[in-house]
Amino acid sequence: MFGIIGIITIFAMVFGGYLAAGGKMAIIMKTLPFEMMMIGGAAVGAFLISNDGPAIKHTVKDISKVFKGQRWKPADYRDLLCLLYELIRLARSNPVAIEEHVEDPKGSTIFGKYPRILADKEAIDLICDTLRSASMNYDDPHQVEEVLDKRMEATQQHALHSSHALQTVADGLPALGIVAAVLGVIKTMGSIDQPPEVLGKLIGGALVGTFLGVFLAYGLVAPFAAKVKAVVEEDSHFYHLIREVLVANLHNHSAGNCIEVGRQNAPKHIRPGYNELEEALRNLKEAA
Repeated sequence: MFGIIGIITIFAMVFGGYLAAGGKMAIIMKTLPFEMMMIGGAAVGAFLISNDGPAIKHTVKDISKVFKGQRWKPADYRDLLCLLYELIRLARSNPVAIEEHVEDPKGSTIFGKYPRILADKEAIDLICDTLRSASMNYDDPHQVEEVLDKRMEATQQHALHSSHALQTVADGLPALGIVAAVLGVIKTMGSIDQPPEVLGKLIGGALVGTFLGVFLAYGLVAPFAAKVKAVVEEDSHFYHLIREVLVANLHNHSAGNCIEVGRQNAPKHIRPGYNELEEALRNLKEAA
């Protein structure tokens, strides 16, 4: 919602201010298709050159994050803590029984209670791989902790690729606008024998290229890149919570303490309340 409001505000303020100052849209509308073809087409071409197929699909898909916002809501963090609590308790009481859930999470009755989490491959793989590692009786839990840190860092870098790709396009758009403007000047110089009113329109059309490049870069593409980055970083807290709880489990803290470590490490605005979480865990125990 805020993304749509922001885009409307940008267009309304920029073009509204231009019209209020006495500007005329005719010259902009006349040259806009050609300038957009040169600047937008060149930007798309540069984007295709600098990225491979999967990265292009990833970036196009991630643009929706500008409008949807973060994937994980406060209720998802509560559900994640409940899921981890069930898994840790089962692993402590019956190490053999946990294997069927870790090896086949889609067929697991525990994972099946939390379909939103089950649908996220990265979260499920992180949980299952770490619990599998814990069953190997590592002498030093810090070994698993180090592996988790490197894995999450690599995952974060991959997730941020869309933001970097969009920012690269934003950085290049002003220069492409200058290219379009220079071509407009060349066109104008070819008509230097025309009267001033004709030359004025040609020069105005050339300057539309500079305007369009800067406008697209700082009014749209760069904010898109910043928003995608913010959403990725916000969603990364979900995976960091998994790490905190499972690392605490490796250090043999009680299941309750492991969950509280995860709750306390969640950012305040998405952290489940203590009483809310206690009630959810109590319901799990009663259902069992």
